[in-house]
Amino acid sequence: MSSILVGATRPVRFLEKRQSEMVVFFRYKIPPLHKAKLMDNTEQFCKIVRERSKEHQRAIFVLSGNGLQGQVMSILRQELDSMVRVIFLLSQDMDEREHLINLMLSGQKWKLTSNANVTDRQMVDLADKLNGWTKSVYKFGCAFIHLSSFHSYTTNDPFKDISIDEINSVKSHLNNYHGFPMASDLTMQTISMYLPMVFDKISSNLECYVQYLEGRNTTVISNL
Repeated sequence: MSSILVGATRPVRFLEKRQSEMVVFFRYKIPPLHKAKLMDNTEQFCKIVRERSKEHQRAIFVLSGNGLQGQVMSILRQELDSMVRVIFLLSQDMDEREHLINLMLSGQKWKLTSNANVTDRQMVDLADKLNGWTKSVYKFGCAFIHLSSFHSYTTNDPFKDISIDEINSVKSHLNNYHGFPMASDLTMQTISMYLPMVFDKISSNLECYVQYLEGRNTTVISNL
């Protein structure tokens, strides 16, 4: 004769059955959980660089689609910042790389083990030796990162304030990599459609250098 627990809604036999099923279940060997591989500092650094780049890519699409070219230039400058830093790391020996990456991960400014400062100019000059366009993009992008007259680009085109040599240099690079017509005037309006392509160029170069960094390459920039 089955009994019912006082105040219970299910028979005791049902509870006993469930308990026996649980005993049988726990007799089976449960496979051990695989622990996630811990990333070393270089891997963490590369992950952060890629996450930043992916966010930039999404931002470029939105900003360019809404005609916000000043903000597009700011994003180009930020992507370039990642690239010149990765290039600088590749130019250092493994101990110096680890030191600089540790500083970044702990939120500190870059200083060499000799305690010498690492400046933007050093990194940009080094990167410019590889491709020749880093300085012009970086300089132009900085004017949009910081408050400047360039932010009035809708009424006063900033290209009017740079030298003919700089204009020809920018035009030459845009023509060489993206097909910008050399006969066209260089203005914010004429380059607007090329800016996402410039971003893609920087981003693809960045990914290439990140892969070298992940592979602990010590020769790709050793001759600079």
